[in-house]
Amino acid sequence: MDYDELEPETEDETESVPAPHSSDETLYCEAETLPTVEKEKPPRESSETDLEIEDTERFFTTGQKDLYLEACKLLGTVPVSYFIRNMEEPHMNLNHHGLGPKGTKAIAIALVSNTAVTKLELEDNSITEEGVLSLLEMLQENYYLQELNISNNRLGLEGARIISDFLQRDSSSIWNLELSGNHLKEEAAELLSQALSTNYRIKRLDLSHNQFSDAGGEQLGQMLGINVGLMSLDLSWNHFHVRGAVALCNGLRSNVTLKKLDLSMNGFGNEGALALGEVLRLNGSLAYLDISGNDISNEGASKLSRGLEYNENLKVLKNVLVTEQFVKTLEGVYAVHPQLNVEYKTVQGFSAKKTILLWKNPIKVIQNYADQQKITVVDLLKSFNPTGTMKMHVGEFRKAMTQQTKIPLNRLQITELIKRLDERTGMVNFSSFLNTAKT
Repeated sequence: MDYDELEPETEDETESVPAPHSSDETLYCEAETLPTVEKEKPPRESSETDLEIEDTERFFTTGQKDLYLEACKLLGTVPVSYFIRNMEEPHMNLNHHGLGPKGTKAIAIALVSNTAVTKLELEDNSITEEGVLSLLEMLQENYYLQELNISNNRLGLEGARIISDFLQRDSSSIWNLELSGNHLKEEAAELLSQALSTNYRIKRLDLSHNQFSDAGGEQLGQMLGINVGLMSLDLSWNHFHVRGAVALCNGLRSNVTLKKLDLSMNGFGNEGALALGEVLRLNGSLAYLDISGNDISNEGASKLSRGLEYNENLKVLKNVLVTEQFVKTLEGVYAVHPQLNVEYKTVQGFSAKKTILLWKNPIKVIQNYADQQKITVVDLLKSFNPTGTMKMHVGEFRKAMTQQTKIPLNRLQITELIKRLDERTGMVNFSSFLNTAKT
């Protein structure tokens, strides 16, 4: 879940370069023509219906735009003007363009020799397994493309089989692959898990909004125990329950590379929370874990907190339904591990008065304390910075504010304070307090 992405338009002109030679005779045989020395296009034969052109004496214009237009004509598909305008941009966003398999094939042909596009988004285009095959054949020739989004394209089992075969060949530069919402089930989980057990090139994988259940969780769990490449995995909005949760946790016990894991909107329950708590005692790589929407009650949250006491690497635990007792337990955990940030929306058992105290404006709390000490707020904040300057690293500031005992701030208030002072550069700027205090 996170990943506004449209790139600025450029002129249509692109330099003419020789069309690449491809070893794939079924999709890119038009690239086998002799080098072109003339810019004028030869007459097109009306009888052509596919890209499998037998006549090696036929000449094509080598510009990528012309190659794309030629492919569209032969495939009988309408060219996408956005694609033509942005061929030289690094981010190509073609989501929701209704391409279908033929439109996707035409784009794949044009991208074979493209060296500008590094991220290609084709979400919701009904490309089916035929379109996937065209894309993956292209990726065997194009080593500049690194990120591919083919979510919500009805790929199903056959699409998963094609992708799995491709990943096992380990013959591309793709490190970010998004496969969300593709009707992938248990058989697909098995295929992808087999491929990822040997492919360590994929660093970020999105498998959210699919139909994996506990059997799929067992396959993916085995893969996690072996894989040493994945750094971010999104499994949210699937159908994992206790058995799947336990299997995934078993894989996480020995995993040493995964940094970010989204397991939200499944059905782990309290037993799944217990398994996660045990994993957090042992796992030394996870920095971000989202388990919101997993039917975890007070009992499960308590079991989870026990694992947090031993974990020194987790930075964010997102959206746990907690009680007042859990918050008190967290304060003890924070004292030992100030880098941890537990994000939660609901606190069960809190009275209205306690809730108000919990969310009291931290700016006002700091201002009141500074007034009592008869110093400025900026000078007060600078006293927590060893260098005595106006800027401080977010992690160091969080640790200092958590460990200090002068100002009565709880964890939620410290988090809110950081949000107001954060420059979005990993640093807090105390001078921004002057503007914040007025709002």
